Amino acid sequence: MGHGIGMQVHEPVNLEPGSKQKLEAGMCFSIEPGIYLPGVGGVRIEDYGWLGEDGFHPFTKTRKDLLLL
Repeated sequence: MGHGIGMQVHEPVNLEPGSKQKLEAGMCFSIEPGIYLPGVGGVRIEDYGWLGEDGFHPFTKTRKDLLLL
């Protein structure tokens, strides 16, 4: 579901079900929920940000509403 970011693209903390790692203020990480359908394809939304004392602050400001073309 996500991972830490910093000097490298993928760094500890690993955000995944069952993870015991504690998130702390000041950490930067991605949140990457996705859905994958065998034989069809998939999509993943990637948001990056940092954790403050008051919650998650996204770097990315991407729209999440459905856009029909």
